[in-house]
Amino acid sequence: MTTQDTGLLVTFEGIDGSGKSTQARRLAERLQAKGHEVVLTREPGGSEGAEEIRALLLTGDTNRWSAETEILLFTAARRDHLEKTIRPALAAGKTVICDRFADSTRVYQGATRGDLRGTVDSLHQIMIGQEPDLTFIIDMDPKVALERGLARNSGEDRFEDFGLGFQETLRHGFLSIAHQNPERCIVVDGNRPLEQVGAEVLAIYEERA
Repeated sequence: MTTQDTGLLVTFEGIDGSGKSTQARRLAERLQAKGHEVVLTREPGGSEGAEEIRALLLTGDTNRWSAETEILLFTAARRDHLEKTIRPALAAGKTVICDRFADSTRVYQGATRGDLRGTVDSLHQIMIGQEPDLTFIIDMDPKVALERGLARNSGEDRFEDFGLGFQETLRHGFLSIAHQNPERCIVVDGNRPLEQVGAEVLAIYEERA
């Protein structure tokens, strides 16, 4: 990454239960402890309107929405998040750490629920037009991650309820994204203690920032 006047957008991606949310929070805490101005946010969500859409997307039956409808809802949530949270923070020179971003839509709706990647990319280009400066993909055994995700009993289990096969397909999707975008995507082995994963994430961030 090059020196710039605006802040950096750092995203964490991975299958449900991979530990990406924990690692996003840990990185934010460590950077704040070093005196950095950090905004920790998430998708879907991160702004008032986007959080309302989150409730629609992550609860209910697996067949509640078609993949096409999901793409529109995720894009609407992301646009509001971008306008209300991400862009103002970047303009103020802050580091934005986001738990999921456009790569999740590319994988969840674009690659796993029909051949809709082109639709996802077109909408992203028209309505979002923003890519992260750095993306950490936390890679983990789908079976272990699924068990962990369901054990949370968060009430936002709609995608976990698609089952193990879906999670395995997601994992391959994220690894494919990393292969296609080596300049911004770093794959981190999540099958290790949280402290080891966190130490690697921090070291990579400090090297690339």
